[in-house]
Amino acid sequence: MSTADGTPHIDRRFDRGRRYVAFVAELARLHRGAFTTAVAGAFVFALCTVASSIAIRWVIDHVILPRFEDGDVPTATVVGGCLLIVGIGVLRAGAVVVRRSFAGIAQWRSAQTLGDRVASRLLRQPVGWHRRQSDGRLLARAGVDVDTAVSAMAPIPFALSTVLMVVVAAIWLVLTDVVLGVVAISVFPLLTILNVVYQHRVDHWFDEAQSALGEFSGAVHESFEAVQLVKAYGAADRETIRLSTMAGSIRDARIHAVRLRGSFEALLETIPSATNIGIVVLGAARVRSGDVTIGELSGFIYMFTLLVFPLRIIGYALSELPHSYAGYRRVAETSTDPLEPDPMAALEAATGEHAVELDGVSFVHAGETEAVVDGATERIRRGSITAVVGPTGAGKSTLVDLVAGLVPPTRGRIAVTPGERVVVFQEPFLFGGTVRDNLTFFDERIPDAALHGALREVGMDGWLARVGGLDARIGSGGGTLSAGEGQLLALARLFLIDPGVVILDEPTSRLDPDTEARLERALARLLAGRTAVVIAHRLATVERLDFVCSLREGRVVEFGPRAALAADADSTYARLLAAAAAGSALEELA
Repeated sequence: MSTADGTPHIDRRFDRGRRYVAFVAELARLHRGAFTTAVAGAFVFALCTVASSIAIRWVIDHVILPRFEDGDVPTATVVGGCLLIVGIGVLRAGAVVVRRSFAGIAQWRSAQTLGDRVASRLLRQPVGWHRRQSDGRLLARAGVDVDTAVSAMAPIPFALSTVLMVVVAAIWLVLTDVVLGVVAISVFPLLTILNVVYQHRVDHWFDEAQSALGEFSGAVHESFEAVQLVKAYGAADRETIRLSTMAGSIRDARIHAVRLRGSFEALLETIPSATNIGIVVLGAARVRSGDVTIGELSGFIYMFTLLVFPLRIIGYALSELPHSYAGYRRVAETSTDPLEPDPMAALEAATGEHAVELDGVSFVHAGETEAVVDGATERIRRGSITAVVGPTGAGKSTLVDLVAGLVPPTRGRIAVTPGERVVVFQEPFLFGGTVRDNLTFFDERIPDAALHGALREVGMDGWLARVGGLDARIGSGGGTLSAGEGQLLALARLFLIDPGVVILDEPTSRLDPDTEARLERALARLLAGRTAVVIAHRLATVERLDFVCSLREGRVVEFGPRAALAADADSTYARLLAAAAAGSALEELA
C-alpha cells in the first residue's frame, strides 16, 4: 500500500524513524556529558529494577517460606535479605536522582544552546533581512519553538533504560519459566506496534499545532506592539476575533492529538493489566504442578508489574518526539537560514577630503525589479552637513541606509570614513528599561557623570530630576515619554558615542516648536566639525546645512552648495524656498 505520492507506507515510516533517531542524536550531542550521565543513571535504575525482582524472589524462597515451613530462619539470612533489598533500593533511588537531575540539566542547557544559536543567527542577519520578517515569528523561533524542541529530552534517558530493562527482564523471565516468560514477553511487541501506530497518526496533528502556535505567538506579539493603534481605530473586537481564530486552530489540532493520546494510554494500561491477570492464573497452575516456586512466581509478577509504568514512558517519549521534532525543524529553519551579505562589508574606506563617496550606487529590494535608488554618484566633503531632499518615495531613506551600511548596494561602490557611524531615526526606538539602559545599551562601563553630561547637552537634566534619575523606568517602547522627550533621549546617546559620521532621518519632524528648538541647538553642538547626512522634510532643517542633494524616483537630480542652489531659480532647492514661503512642505514638491 502506498501514499498519495507513490511512496510505500513502510518506507515513509522507516524514513520518519531514521529522522527521529538523527534528531535524538543531535540533541544528545548538544551537551553530551550531562545527557550521557542521565542515561547512565537510567541504566543503573533499570538494572536495579530487575535486581529487585530477583531479590524479592530470594527473600521469599529463603526467608519468608522457611519461616512458615520450619518456624525458624538464621539471623544472618534475614539480615542478608534486608541488606540486599535496602541496598538495591538505595542504589535505585540514587540512580533516579542522577537520571532526573542530569536529564533536566541536559534539557535546559540544550534549550539555552539552541536559543543562543537562533539569537546569534538573527543578530548576524542584516537589517534588510529583518525588515522582511515578522518580529513575532522570530521571537517564537527563539522561545516557544526552542522549548518545544527540547521537550523530548527529559523522557529519552528513561525510555532508553526501559528498552534495556525490557531486554534484561525478558531474558530473566524466560530463564525463570519458559511458559510464563513467553506469555509475558509476547505483550512487548504488541505494545511496540501500538506505540509506532500512535506516533504515526499523531505526527500530523503535533506538526500542525506547533506551526499554528508559532504563527499565533507572532500575531500576539504584533498585536501587543500595536495596541494603541488597534484601540484608536476601534479594531479591538476584530483583533480579538482574529487571534481567537488562530488560537482555535491550535486548540483543534491539540484536541485531535490529545484524543489519540487518550485512546493510546487506555490501551497501554489495559493490555499489561489483562496480561498480568493471565500470568497470575497461569502461574498458580505452574506452582501447583511444581514447575515454579512461590518465590519465583512472586518475583515474576513483581517484575512484570514494574515494567508496566516504564513501558508507558516509552510511549510518552514516542508521543513527544513528533511534537519536539516539529519545534526543532522550525528552529533549524532559522538557525540554518542562509546569511545575507553583511552590508558593512560593501563599504570601503573613504580617504582624502571626502567622507562619503558614491559611484553608480543602485539598490533593488529582494524579490523586486525596480530600483529604489538608481545610479547615485556623489561626493560628500569631510566635516560638511548635507541634506537629502525629495518627495515621498524618492529613495531618501534607502540612500541614507546605504551610507550607514544598513543595507548593501545591489550595484555600485560606497566608501565612508572609517570609524563610528550612527543613525538617528525619525521614530527612535527606546527599550522598556531604565533611562540608564537606553543611554548605555547595557554597557556598565560608562560612568554616571558621562550620562548626566549627555543629558545636559540635549537640555534634559531638569527632566531627569523630575522622573527620578538614571534608574527611572520609561515603559515599553518609551511609552511614558512624549515624542520630543524620546527623540532628545535618543539624541543624547550620540554624545556618548562621539561619532565621526552622523545620519539623521529628520529627527525634528514630530516635535513641537519649543522641543524642536532645543534639539536644533543640541544638534548644532553635536555636528560641529563632523560629517552629517540629514533627510530633510522641512525648510528649518535645510537652512542650517552646507550642501543639498535632491532625489526624484531614486535618482540624484541635483547636488551642490546650499547657497549656490538657493541662488539658482531653476533648482529644486530654490523652488523649495518658494514653496516654504507659500506655506507648503518639501514633500509636496513634484
